[in-house]
Amino acid sequence: MSAELGIRLLIVDDEQSIRRLCVTVGEGLGFSCMEADSGESALALLEEQPANIVLTDLVMPNMSGLEFLEKVKRMLPRSEVAVMTGHGSVETAVQAMKLGAYDYISKPFSPLEELRLFLRRMAEKVRLVEENQFLRERVDTETGLHGIVGASVKIQDVLRMISRLKDTRTPVLITGESGTGKELVARAIHFRGAFANRPFVAVDCGSLVSTLIESELFGYEKGAFTGATRSKPGLFQTANGGTIFLDEIGELPLEMQAKLLRVLQEKEVRPVGSNQRVKVDVRVIAATNRDLENEYRTGAFRKDLYFRLNVVTVHLPSLHERRSDIPLLVHWFLDRYAPGASIPITQAAMKCMLQYDWPGNVRELANCIERAVALGDRRIIDLSDLPPVMVSSGATADGGSGPAASTLSTTDLEDIERATIQRVFEQVKGDKVLAGKMLGISRATLYRKLKRYNIGGRHDLSAPSQALQ
Repeated sequence: MSAELGIRLLIVDDEQSIRRLCVTVGEGLGFSCMEADSGESALALLEEQPANIVLTDLVMPNMSGLEFLEKVKRMLPRSEVAVMTGHGSVETAVQAMKLGAYDYISKPFSPLEELRLFLRRMAEKVRLVEENQFLRERVDTETGLHGIVGASVKIQDVLRMISRLKDTRTPVLITGESGTGKELVARAIHFRGAFANRPFVAVDCGSLVSTLIESELFGYEKGAFTGATRSKPGLFQTANGGTIFLDEIGELPLEMQAKLLRVLQEKEVRPVGSNQRVKVDVRVIAATNRDLENEYRTGAFRKDLYFRLNVVTVHLPSLHERRSDIPLLVHWFLDRYAPGASIPITQAAMKCMLQYDWPGNVRELANCIERAVALGDRRIIDLSDLPPVMVSSGATADGGSGPAASTLSTTDLEDIERATIQRVFEQVKGDKVLAGKMLGISRATLYRKLKRYNIGGRHDLSAPSQALQ
């Protein structure tokens, strides 16, 4: 972010002149500012609109600054809270820091530049904390780019598109069958780019109750409808400065499509029950398993919204279109569901999975491996550990009927795996760590594969001869 984009500042002081001065400085830094004249009103405000930075007076009627500080740190542990003191009470300010305050600043602010620099340092602290959180998440998912594993030409094309889009604010439409990983791609575009430390909000449009869609997306004012006992920001406001992912966009009713189009054009939302519009700066990534081009031609989807969303399209191939990635995905899910176990897979089981059509795509494969790990003996995965429907489908294929009838021999299976590993190993110029990450397998598994197929010279780890590991 520009250092301060997306920062929400709350000033708590019973003196209006102090609040207004702080708001003026905060807005000059690009903060979104709120103010409250007491600890009680500030807590009520924070329940509705959490703040990144809170600047509070120490001496206030009813609730003291220290008591308020403790409550805020419990409510919003990642927010930074600083205290203001106009009574020279350094001892109390130090006590506040022991309770979790970022720092303290004395009133009156002299010179005023002192307050500006103080707030900038707080904003930098917030940014660093968010970046560290992101880096931890990235380390957790680095092995497979948020679960996107594969070396096939089609999936590599997807990864290249992610790399091109990650630092842009361009609207993206992700298409593909259910279970192909559309949300994973959306998350990769967001979390691998320049906006990774900003909000990412995922919305399943198909699960939204039709009568509540508008209030969920755009928010509502207190009293807007029965049960609206307080104002609530919508999901677009929650995603402000970041990305909103609208999954199954084709499920939105036509009336809602028109309102969404206006939001995208005007970059502002109007909460239900309000006459005021709220500016939002949000990158929109939408996804669908429908043919929206055909739907707008039949009137089931708005043509203008389609072209507004379809600036860049990323199409995800079905799993049966990239069968060569199945061994890589199998090992990636094994490492995920049985970390450190290195469970081997018999050639018969892998052959069956390669021949299966996977109507549920990668999601179905993940469930299959999780089931095999949960129900098996964790020593080896064989045909008996696979779902019966998959095994019977494989038997049908061997019998010569159905689309999967092109039977794969053991040699075919090994050739697919050898060629895939060889291609990746050459792409990374022999970097084993990077090769393992691209293939989605552990280092131990990679070493066994390299030795088995005599790729890249000598290796210390070995693999059993009767199983694919």
